[in-house]
Amino acid sequence: MARIKATRQPDLVLIQWTRNPLIAGSSRRITAARLIGNSSPCQFDLKPKALLSTALACLQDNDVGFRIVYRKRTSAISGYLLLQR
Repeated sequence: MARIKATRQPDLVLIQWTRNPLIAGSSRRITAARLIGNSSPCQFDLKPKALLSTALACLQDNDVGFRIVYRKRTSAISGYLLLQR
C-alpha cells in the first residue's frame, strides 16, 4: 500500500507599516502584523514599532525562506506586505 503524505500548508505573514510624516526619509515601522502558520525564528521582529527592514532581513534570510508575494502602498507614508514561505 502506498503512503500518502500531507501537503505542507504555506506560512503567511501580513505586515502593515507606516513612516513618520514629520521626518523626511524616516524608516518604515511596523504598525501591525498577522501570522498564519509559523514565522520562527522571526516572531520577535514582528512587533509594533519595530523596524520593517529588520523584520524583512530576518524573514527573507535563506534559512527562513519567506518571499514577498504582494506589496501595496496605501498612501505616501503607509502600506502593507504579504510574505509566504
